[in-house]
Amino acid sequence: MFVEGGTTQGETTSQERRAADQPRRRLLGHVVHCDGARATIAADTEIDEPGQSNHWTVGKMISINMGATRTVGLVYAVERPQHRWRDGEANPIAISVELVGEVRDRGAEPVFDRGITEYPHIGAPAHRIRSRDLQAVYDLAGRQQAVIGKLSQDEAIDACIAVDDTLNRHFAVVGTTGVGKSSAVSLLLRKTIASRPDLRVLILDPHNEFASALPEHAVRVDTHTLDLPFWLFRLEELVEVLFRGREPVAEEVELLRDLIPNAKHHYRNPGTAAALRRSNDGGGLTADTPVPYRMADVLKEIDERIGLLENKVERPLYRSLKVRIEAAISDPRYRFMFAARVIEDTIHETIGRLFRVPSHGKTVTCFEMAGMPPEVVNSVCSVMARLAFDLALWSEGKLNLLVVCEEAHRYMPADPRLGFAPTRHALARIAKEGRKYGCYLGVVTQRPGELDPTVLSQCSTVFAMRLANDQDQAIIRSAIADSSASMLSFLSAMGRREAIAFGEGVATTMRMKFEALPPHALPGVRDTEKQKVSNPEEIDREVDLASIVSRLRDTGRTVRAQVDTAPDIGAPVPAGIQAGDRGYAPQPLETTAHWRPTPSAPPSHEAPGVSRYAGATPHPRGKFGTR
Repeated sequence: MFVEGGTTQGETTSQERRAADQPRRRLLGHVVHCDGARATIAADTEIDEPGQSNHWTVGKMISINMGATRTVGLVYAVERPQHRWRDGEANPIAISVELVGEVRDRGAEPVFDRGITEYPHIGAPAHRIRSRDLQAVYDLAGRQQAVIGKLSQDEAIDACIAVDDTLNRHFAVVGTTGVGKSSAVSLLLRKTIASRPDLRVLILDPHNEFASALPEHAVRVDTHTLDLPFWLFRLEELVEVLFRGREPVAEEVELLRDLIPNAKHHYRNPGTAAALRRSNDGGGLTADTPVPYRMADVLKEIDERIGLLENKVERPLYRSLKVRIEAAISDPRYRFMFAARVIEDTIHETIGRLFRVPSHGKTVTCFEMAGMPPEVVNSVCSVMARLAFDLALWSEGKLNLLVVCEEAHRYMPADPRLGFAPTRHALARIAKEGRKYGCYLGVVTQRPGELDPTVLSQCSTVFAMRLANDQDQAIIRSAIADSSASMLSFLSAMGRREAIAFGEGVATTMRMKFEALPPHALPGVRDTEKQKVSNPEEIDREVDLASIVSRLRDTGRTVRAQVDTAPDIGAPVPAGIQAGDRGYAPQPLETTAHWRPTPSAPPSHEAPGVSRYAGATPHPRGKFGTR
């Protein structure tokens, strides 16, 4: 039996309860047990007042009246003792409540404080929480806020986040496929951009879906528009490209570590009679220094070392390294790295395009990776994350950057043997140190159990949507830091667009539902005019199979203009020669179209004023065409 006001619930009649409840018509039960974190409330299921049922529901906030204060609790379990039900009479029930905080009246408005200073006594009355008290529980106390949805308990109350706190200490959005995770991220980005127009956002988008969700804010960067010179890559990142994701050969990597500084010195000092030797000082340049160099100079020095008698033992290593470099340069999928005709110091233009400096009214860069070779994605993401941190660091707080990682478990896996170490280190550096310099991280994943726990622990605001996997739920449960851990028991049963938000960006843990985005702002939505057709004949007319095959074969080519070909290197394209003629391949230039010979048709001459090895394209027979 559960005691209520000194009598058993079986002895308490409806008339006695209503008589005792005259001063407070919302009274529902009394406290019969309390410890340091939880309390048990005894009540019954009879009609409390006309038209209002005395129902207790899991997931709702309730209030325990303590006189000067009101203790707020979260209902996490409702039980009928002895698990029996009797129709037509009051059935005693026990309500398990997790204590969250206290509400006090200070002036005209109630104020909520986390933690408990005075615990409920036995017999303390419990009732439905008032709307004003519920608003006080989720009030952000003057912090800059953005409305992102409504409370699940009361749709009349806005669900708000503190924008600055959400950004400064990083945030994570987790949820299984199909629960509206991408839509939630789009909504959060829209609200953040509206509150922080100075913020630059870089989205690592593996599914090519966010550019269509932020058309007025975003610039799309894909394999056709990306321009990321190879000399911006550090040695580890370049090795990942050259070895195409396979385990690198340590001896070849050491040779490359020695060759690249020499090539950088040769680029800076073109008048030197000979390239630097191993024992010489490279002028402070290392393989990781972001200064330009020519791959042609690297290949030229490899040829020279192969011809030296003292390099007989290393000769096979040099030849293997040369083959790898030539294969990467001639691979059309890597044009965004090796396509430049003339190697120039374009680091200012590259960083400015990637991070929108100047912004020209668009502060979001969507890096679309769906068409990029998988073996190069890790290196490119590593370069971008590293540049983002360095840019925020050396701008001394003048430039604030947000890096959003969709499918973050790909880049920061929990198993250190998986993934690409430089990418993981670059993103982990943002997570650990970025907030000091204005570089923030947004983590989006459907498998938090496979995400590096160190990175997730640095995300002080978490939006947890529906998660069915026990391991994923356990990871989120271990990340919650306040007294509302019982709310996470609802993770497997939440509806679409629903989330449990907890951490620094919210006043207290809340179950809420994100706003619905208009159809044109949903991620992944393509042209609204291109509707699906049900008639097979119409589909046949719409689908151009020849164009699809052409794009399939040209995947990774950075062609910025539809132009013709010309036989002379560096000369404008004359009419009468079609693109794709044997021996010629398109060269990406922003203005006048130029062409270079492909390895299948090496040139018999060189462009005027261009060195034989200045940015050359290797040929299987050892000849070079001007790049």
